[in-house]
Amino acid sequence: QVQLVESGGGLVQPGGSLRLSCAASGNIFNIYDMAWYRQAPRKQHELVAWINRGGSTTYVESVKGRFTISRDNAQKTVYLQMDSLKPEDTAVYYCKMSMTTNDGLRDYWGQGTQVTVSS
Repeated sequence: QVQLVESGGGLVQPGGSLRLSCAASGNIFNIYDMAWYRQAPRKQHELVAWINRGGSTTYVESVKGRFTISRDNAQKTVYLQMDSLKPEDTAVYYCKMSMTTNDGLRDYWGQGTQVTVSS
């Protein structure tokens, strides 16, 4: 059974930094795209950052220059380095991976980790 386990969330002051991690485990054949999404109260689910197998990345405009997505294919892990955090970054952050398993090609999601930016 495939699992994605996230870590690294927490409470941080404005201007601070956090690093999120999301590690996949289970009978995985290949991992393709990896991404981070977030869900803030009373807001829509939002794609924050995306990285493909070759290392190409995209970011939502509001985090460009502050967040960096990266991946370790050997460790089946995706990271989100978040710097210069703002109160509006407060949300539950979810990782998503597109992968092939015994069930074929599909998306898998992490359980979510809370990020709170507040003084």
